[in-house]
Amino acid sequence: MPSPFPLFLNFPDEILIRVRQNLTHHSDSKSWRLVCKDFHRVDLISRKTLRVRRIEFLLSLITKFENIDELDLSICSRINDGTVSIFLGFASSSLRRLILRRSAGLSYMGLEKVTSRCTGLEMVDMSYSWRFGDREAAAVSICEGLKEVRLDKCLGVTDVGLARIVVGCGRLEKLSLKWCLQVSDLGLELLCKKCLNLKFLDLSYLKVTNESLRSISSLPKLETLVMAGCLSVDDAGLQYLEHGCPFLKELDISRCDAISSYGLTSILRGHDGLEQLDASYCFSELSTDSIYRLKNLKCLKAIRLDGTQLSSTFFNVISDHCEYLVELGLSKCLGVTDANIIQLISRCISLKVLNLTCCHSITDAAISKTATSCQKLMSLKLESCNMITERSLDQLALNCPLLEELDLTDCCGVNDKGLECLSRCSQLLSLKLGLCTNITDKGLIKIGLNCKRIHELDLYRCLGIGDAGLEALSSGCKKLMKLNLSYCNKLTDRGMGYIGLLEELCVLEIRGLHNVTGVGLTAVAAGCKRLVDLDMKQCQNVDDSGFWALASYAHNLRQLNVSSCAVSDVGLCMMMGNLTCLQDVKLVNLNKVSVRGFDLALRTCCLRIKKVKLHASLRFTLSSEILEILNAWGCKIRWD
Repeated sequence: MPSPFPLFLNFPDEILIRVRQNLTHHSDSKSWRLVCKDFHRVDLISRKTLRVRRIEFLLSLITKFENIDELDLSICSRINDGTVSIFLGFASSSLRRLILRRSAGLSYMGLEKVTSRCTGLEMVDMSYSWRFGDREAAAVSICEGLKEVRLDKCLGVTDVGLARIVVGCGRLEKLSLKWCLQVSDLGLELLCKKCLNLKFLDLSYLKVTNESLRSISSLPKLETLVMAGCLSVDDAGLQYLEHGCPFLKELDISRCDAISSYGLTSILRGHDGLEQLDASYCFSELSTDSIYRLKNLKCLKAIRLDGTQLSSTFFNVISDHCEYLVELGLSKCLGVTDANIIQLISRCISLKVLNLTCCHSITDAAISKTATSCQKLMSLKLESCNMITERSLDQLALNCPLLEELDLTDCCGVNDKGLECLSRCSQLLSLKLGLCTNITDKGLIKIGLNCKRIHELDLYRCLGIGDAGLEALSSGCKKLMKLNLSYCNKLTDRGMGYIGLLEELCVLEIRGLHNVTGVGLTAVAAGCKRLVDLDMKQCQNVDDSGFWALASYAHNLRQLNVSSCAVSDVGLCMMMGNLTCLQDVKLVNLNKVSVRGFDLALRTCCLRIKKVKLHASLRFTLSSEILEILNAWGCKIRWD
C-alpha cells in the first residue's frame, strides 16, 4: 500500500524541520509525532525547548531530545541539590537557557553543580525561589557568559549577592530584580558601573531612591526600564534620566505615587525616541506641558495611562502626531467620551490593542467607529461599558477579522443576539463574558459552532448558561484551555460530562456549582488529563468519590482550591498524597476534615507543596512538627 505522505517523505530533513518549528500548539506537535517514524525522528532532532512536569521522566527526556538549548523545570516540584545531577551529564554542553522558577529545594550547592558544568548558559531564571540568597547568587556568578538573569521575588538577595553577579557576569544584557526588597541604591550603583551592556532592567517595587536613577542614567545601551511601584522615586529622579540612557525605548513608571506630570515631562523632553510608555496610576491628571511633549514622540507605539484624567487636548495630540500607535490603555480614565475616541481613531488606524475598561461613557457610536477605522484590531477590553449592545458587536464581527481578544465582563447590554454577531469572529482566542446576565445557552451555542480557535472563555455568574451550552462548546471548541463557570448555578453533572471532552483544558473554575456531585467531578478528572489549575470552592455536594477521581486521574494538577467542600479525612489524604505535581492548595473551611486529617494530609505532601491556605484556627491545633517541616521546605502558609 503506498504511503499517504509520499511528498513529505521525499523532503530533506531541513525542510521538515522548518515545517515542524512552525507548529506551536501542543496538540499539533503531538499529531506531528504520530504521523510516521520520519516525522517522529525530525521532532527529536528539531526540539529546542523542553518543559518537564515530573522528575521521574527527566532523564529519559533529556537523553531523547539531544539538541535542546532551553530546559524549563519550573513546574517540576521535586527539583533539589540531588536531582539536578540527572541532566548535567547529558545536556550540560548544549544548554543555553535554564528556568528554575520556584525551586524551593535548590541551594547554592546544587546551583554550583549546574553552573560549573553548564558553561554555555546565557540565561538563568530563579524567580520566586524562596531559598535563593547571596550564596546562591554567588553560584550563579560562575557563569561568565550569562546575558540574562531573572530573580523576581528572590527575597534573600541583598546588595552583596547582586555584587557577586555583576562582577562575575559582566556581559549581562537583561536583569530582573522585581520584588527583591533587600537590594538598595548601593547594589544598583555597582551594577551600573560594571554591566555597561545592560539593555533591560526591571526594578519594580524596590525601595530604591533617586540615587539609583542617577546611576541608571549612565547606562549607555539601556533600552527598557521597568520601575513600577518604586514609591521613593520622584520627579527629581526622572530628571536624571532626561539627560541619560540615549537609547531608551520602553519606560514603565506605573504606580510610582511620588511622580507627577512634571516628572513625566522631563522624560518626554529628553527621549523623543520612546516607543512604549506606561504611566498608569501615577498622577490624577496629565498636564498640558506633558501633553504637548507627546507631539515629539513620532515613534510611539504603545501608551498606557490607566487611572488618569484626560482632556480633549490629549486626544487631539495623539491623533495628530502618533499615527503609528498600536496600543492604547485608558482603563478607568476620566474624560474618555465617544467624541474623543472617534477623533483619536480617525487618524490612529493602526491600533491593535485598545483598553477602555470602566470607561462608562462609551457607547455603540465609539465602538462602531473604532471597528470601521481600526481593522487591524486584535484586542479590545470593554469591561463595565454598560451601554455596549449588539450593534457594536456586529460592527466588530464585520470589520475586524483579526480580533483575538474581547473582554465584555459586566456589559449588561450584551445578549444572545450579540453573541450571534460575535460568532462570526472566527479568530477569537479569548472571550470574557462574566456577569453578562442576559446571555443564555442560545447565544453560547452560536459561539461553540463557529469560534473553533477559542482558548479562553469566562462565563462567571452567567446565570442563563446551562448544560446545553456546554454541549456545544465541547463539540466545537476543542482547543479550549481556560474556562470559568463559577456560580453558573444551572449546570449539573451532565454539563461536567461535556467539559470532560475538552482534552486541552488546563484551567477550570467551577466555584459554587451546587448541582454538581462526585459524578461530575469524576468526568472532568478522567477526561481533562492536562488540567493544572482547578478551583471548586463551595462545590458542597461533591463527595469523596470525586476527590478519589482527582487523585487517580489529575496527575498534572499544580493549583487546587477545595475550600468549603465536603471532602473527608480519607479523601483529603488520598488526594494530597497522589497529586505529586501539586504546589498550591487552598483548604479553608473543610468541616468534615479533622485536625488529625489535616496533619496526615500535609505530611503526605510536605516535601513538595509550596503554598497552602488554612483556616486560622489550625495555627494552634496542628502539630508543631508538621508546621516546622513545611517551613523548612519553603512552604508558605497563609492563615485565613
